[in-house]
Amino acid sequence: MSRLTVVLAGLGACSALAIATAAPLLQGGDYWLSLGVTLLQYGVLATAWAMFSGPTRYVSLATAAFFGIGAYTVAVLGESMPWAGVLLVALGIGVAIALLVGLSTLRLSGVYFVIFSFGLAELVKQIVTWYEVNVTRDVGRHVFIDISQRQIYWQLLALLVSVLGVWVLMRRSRLGLALRVIGDDEVVATHVGIDTSRIKLMLFVLSAAVMTLTGAVLAPRWTYIDPEIAFNPQISFQVLIMALLGGTTRLFGPLAGAVPLVLLFEVLSVNFPNYFLILLGVTFMAIIYFVPNGIAGLLQRVMRHRRSV
Repeated sequence: MSRLTVVLAGLGACSALAIATAAPLLQGGDYWLSLGVTLLQYGVLATAWAMFSGPTRYVSLATAAFFGIGAYTVAVLGESMPWAGVLLVALGIGVAIALLVGLSTLRLSGVYFVIFSFGLAELVKQIVTWYEVNVTRDVGRHVFIDISQRQIYWQLLALLVSVLGVWVLMRRSRLGLALRVIGDDEVVATHVGIDTSRIKLMLFVLSAAVMTLTGAVLAPRWTYIDPEIAFNPQISFQVLIMALLGGTTRLFGPLAGAVPLVLLFEVLSVNFPNYFLILLGVTFMAIIYFVPNGIAGLLQRVMRHRRSV
């Protein structure tokens, strides 16, 4: 990638971060703060998704599963434990499930992993629903935690900065070199002595941990949570679209994809609520057709064309 492409991507990402940071300070009421929270939510989720799926090229639809685990943990334990303790418990549950799932499924590839990851969210949702119906006799829980939307905003911003920092450190380490080899050809990576199974498991767990924390941090935003809300499969597809639009192999790619699509989905959901899912599908197909390598890949192709001319 050329220096100009890197500069453009960096400027775009820095601008997005600057806007996100300034959102709570803007005058305009709770709407702008709410929009800033949504931007950060999907920025974190898309970046976490790309940390695993970008280098490994495994298309995961398990985002809703881990996001829901975090949110539901807060719904169950939020009023009986300190906030930091609830987040640690949610993180522990997410990591444990990710380890179990990763050890048993990361040998799958292609469409098989896609199907399993999508089914994971539905499986967890059905287990939670069964427990609520048969044990608590009430589906859904009220969330009364003294965490303001402004506090949620700053926690998400700190989480986003932390995730980007981990990505930078990871890409500059020997692990980053191993990831590039795995992304180019996993068979070759295995033959040169790279423990691909261990690396894929580590990335999957790290990605799942961030998604779980995001769900937990966002839970106080709602006053009521049920399995349909917490494990909404729409979250998985939206995160996938955002990461693909921005580019999954660049540091700021997922963030560059999340910002415009969050704004687009905001307009569509307000003005066309009855056709939102149809328009979501059209958006997904358009991105795959017109920008299969994301915004970063498009910029790189344009610069190569200019140099050749």
